[in-house]
Amino acid sequence: MTTPLGVYVHWPYCARICPYCDFNVYKNREIDEAAWTAALTRDLEAYAARTPGRKLSSLYFGGGTPSLAPVNVIDNIVAACDRFWGFEPGAEITLEANPTDAEQSRFEAFAQAGVNRLSLGVQSLRDEALKFLGREHDAGAALRAIEAAQSAFPRVTFDLIYARPGQTLADWRAELGEALALGPRHLSLYQLTIEPGTAFAKAVDKGRWAPAGEDLCADMFDVAQEMTAAHGLPAYEISNHAAPGEESRHNLVYWTYGDYIGVGPGAHGRLSEDRARVETVAPLAPKDYLAGAPFTESTLSKREASMERLSMGLRLSSGMPFARGDPYFDEPDAQRKLDLLIGDHLLEWDGATLAATADGRRILNRVLYELFG
Repeated sequence: MTTPLGVYVHWPYCARICPYCDFNVYKNREIDEAAWTAALTRDLEAYAARTPGRKLSSLYFGGGTPSLAPVNVIDNIVAACDRFWGFEPGAEITLEANPTDAEQSRFEAFAQAGVNRLSLGVQSLRDEALKFLGREHDAGAALRAIEAAQSAFPRVTFDLIYARPGQTLADWRAELGEALALGPRHLSLYQLTIEPGTAFAKAVDKGRWAPAGEDLCADMFDVAQEMTAAHGLPAYEISNHAAPGEESRHNLVYWTYGDYIGVGPGAHGRLSEDRARVETVAPLAPKDYLAGAPFTESTLSKREASMERLSMGLRLSSGMPFARGDPYFDEPDAQRKLDLLIGDHLLEWDGATLAATADGRRILNRVLYELFG
C-alpha cells in the first residue's frame, strides 16, 4: 500500500516578525508574482518526477503568512499540483492566514483557487495579549475573521497561545471557553515557548519578564484536555484537538511519518526512496531560492529515521505501530530506557502500539529526552 503523499509550500514573508517566532520568515516586500510561481512550479515538477504514479492527500501553504501571497500564486500552485500528481478524493488544501481585515477580504478568492481549509493565527482573544505577542489584529478582528472563514471554507481551524506572562488558570479557562463557544471543529493550543534567538528570548535573558512556571503550564494543559474533550474536540495530538474526522490530514502525514515534499525557502521534506529515508532541505534565503540554488539532500540512517518516527508518532494520542525489533532499540541501553519509561507509566506498549500515557503527553519533551538522550 502506498503511503500518503503531502506537499508543503513555504511562503517566507510576513507583514511583521512576531517576537516568539523562530521560523524562516522575512519582512514583506514587493513580490514578483511570476518569479515565485516559476520557482515553486520548477521544484514541484522535479519532485513529481521522483514520485510517479502517486496522488496527493494534502497540500499545505504555510509560512510566513501565505495569505499575503498573490492569489494567482496560490491558484497556480494548486493547479500545478493537480497537473503533476492529481489529488486523492477528499484531499485537504490548507492555507495559513492572519485575522487582519485586509486578509479577510481575500478569503473568497482563496476558496475559489481551491483552498478548502483555512488555518487562522488568532493566538488570543485578548487585546492586551495580542499586543504583547506582536500581532497586528485585535480581538474584534479575530472574531470577524473566524466568522468570515467559517462562511468561506468548509473546514476552519485556529490557534491559541497559552501560558502567557500574567495569565492565570482562571483567565485561560475563560478565554478557551469563549473560543469553544465559537463552534470550531479543530483547535491548535500551544504553550508559549521561548525559542533561542527570538525577541522574546532576548527579553527573558534581560529579565524583562519570566515565562510561566512548569506547574501552571501543566495545569493549563490539563484544563485544555478537559474542556476540549467536553466540547467534542478531544486531543488527537499533543497540541491539536478535533471533532472526529476533522483532524489535520496534512499534519497526520508528518506524525505518521508519511512522505512529504517541501518547496519554498527553507522547506523540509522526507521521501522514501530505495528503502531509505531521504531528507531534503530547500535553500533558506528567498533570493537563493528564486535563483535555483540546489536543495540539500541526505539519507538518514535506519537509527536516525527510527528516532524521527518515534518522536513524531508519540505525539499522537493513539500512539504508533511499534515492535521491539525497531532499529533504535537494537541496543540494550535503548531497551532499558524504554522499559523504565513504561515502568514509570509514561509510555505504554501492548505488543503492537507504543503510546505516551496522559502523564507522558504532559511532559513529552522530557520523555523523548530520556528515551533518546
